[in-house]
Amino acid sequence: MKPTVVLVGRPNVGKSTLFNRLTRTRDAIVHDMPGLTRDRHYGRGRLGDKAYIVVDTGGFEPVAKDGILSEMARQAREAIAEADVVVFVVDGRAGLAPQDKRIAALLRERGAPVWLAVNKTEGMQEDLAVAEFHELGLGAPHAISAAHGEGVRQLVEDALAPFKPEPADSEDEPDHPRIAIVGRPNVGKSTLVNRVLGEERVIAFDEPGTTRDAIEVEARFLGRDYTIIDTAGIRRKGKVWESVEKFSVVKTLQAIERAHVVVLVVDAAQDISEQDAHIAGYILEAGRALAVAVNKWDAIDSEKKKDAKSDLERKLAFLDFAEFVPISALKGTGLKALFTAVNQAYAAAMAKLSTPKLTRALQAAVEKQAPPLAGKIRPKLRYAHQGGSNPPVVVIHGTSVSAIKDQYKRYLENTFVKVFKLKGTPLRVELRQGANPYADKKRSILTPRQEAKKRRQRRHLKKTYGS
Repeated sequence: MKPTVVLVGRPNVGKSTLFNRLTRTRDAIVHDMPGLTRDRHYGRGRLGDKAYIVVDTGGFEPVAKDGILSEMARQAREAIAEADVVVFVVDGRAGLAPQDKRIAALLRERGAPVWLAVNKTEGMQEDLAVAEFHELGLGAPHAISAAHGEGVRQLVEDALAPFKPEPADSEDEPDHPRIAIVGRPNVGKSTLVNRVLGEERVIAFDEPGTTRDAIEVEARFLGRDYTIIDTAGIRRKGKVWESVEKFSVVKTLQAIERAHVVVLVVDAAQDISEQDAHIAGYILEAGRALAVAVNKWDAIDSEKKKDAKSDLERKLAFLDFAEFVPISALKGTGLKALFTAVNQAYAAAMAKLSTPKLTRALQAAVEKQAPPLAGKIRPKLRYAHQGGSNPPVVVIHGTSVSAIKDQYKRYLENTFVKVFKLKGTPLRVELRQGANPYADKKRSILTPRQEAKKRRQRRHLKKTYGS
C-alpha cells in the first residue's frame, strides 16, 4: 500500500508548487494569489523504487469559524486524519507566523510523523533561514525550494524512509470509467460529487467559483468503480477576468479531454443559457460520450418542468445522441438513472465494431440511398472498418469520396449509430480515397522494334476485322 504524504501550511507558502514538483506534473494551479487551492488534490509520486500518494490541501486557517476559509480548514483536517506522513510547509522568507504555531500544535496532537519544510530558501544561508522554525518543536527543519527543487529529494527520502518499496506494476492506470462533471458555476457539480461519494469530499459552497482545480476522486457507486473529476464552472469569456479563473477553465477543458464520459450539469430552475450550449459544444468537439444531468428537478413545479423540457429540446437539440436525466444532487434522486446512462455511454464509446458488420451496414445504407452525383461521377463506397474509440471512428474506403458532402456523412453516421445501437456517444466517419497507382506513371518510349511490332498488329487487325 502506497504511503500518503499530505502537504499542509498557511496560504501561499508554496504547497501547490511542491505538489507539482513531487508529482512531476502541473496538475495544481499555481499563482501568487493566496487561498487559490481549496479542495484536497491527489497525485502520484515516485522516488526510486518507492511510490507514494501526494495530497495538496488548501491554505490552513485553524481559527476560521465560517465561510469558505472554514470549509478549507475542514478539508485540511480531513486530509491530515488520513495521512501517513505530514509535510508542514512554511515560508522561509516571511518568517515564523502565529498561524504556523497553531498549525504545529494541531499536528502534534494528531500524532502522525511530521516533517517541517522551510520553503523559498533559495539564495539564503540555510542555518539562518531555518533557525527560528526550531521553535515549532517538530524536529530539524528542512530548507527547500519547491520552485527550484533544492532540498526536495532529501526531504522525501527522509519522509519515506520507514516505508517499504512498492512493486513497479502497481501504478497502472485504472481501467474503470473516468467521468468529468462540468457545467456553469453554481449548478450543483460539487454537491453531485459529494452525494455520489457519500461524504463532503469537495467543498460545496453557495458562491460561484468555489471549485478552482479539477479534482480527481476514486468512487464506488452501485457496485462499480469510477474516477470522478469535479471541475470549475465555466463562465462566459467576457466575465472571466481573473488569470486564476482562466487557468481553471483550461483545467476543465483538459478534464473533458481526459474523460471517457462527461456529465453536463444544467440547472432546471434557470433557463438553459447560451453558456450551457457553449460548454456542450466543447464536449462535442472533443468527441466525448455524454450524459446530461438536469439538476434541481425537485425544486420546480409541473408547469415549469414542461417549459424546461421544451427549452432543453430546443437549445440543446444537437445533443440528441445523449440521455437527459432529471436529478436532485442535494436529495440524491435520479442518480441511479444518471449512472445507468453513464455506463451506457461508456460502453458505446469503447465499443468494438467488427469490419464485416460495418461493411454490410455500409452496403445496406448505399443501397437505400446512394451518394449524390459529383458532376458525371458517382462516388463508390467499398468497405468500412473501425479507426478508433472514444469516440468511435468509422473509416470508409472508396473512390471519388472527396466529393461526398457533410449531409451524406451525417446520414452514414446515423445509420451506424442505429445499427450498432450506440447511445450516449457521438460517432465520426472518415472517408479515405485509394491512390491511383498509375497517376504519376509516365508513358514509356517504345524501341524501333516495338514500334514495328505494333504496326504489324494494327495491319493484322484491320485486315481481319476491317476498318
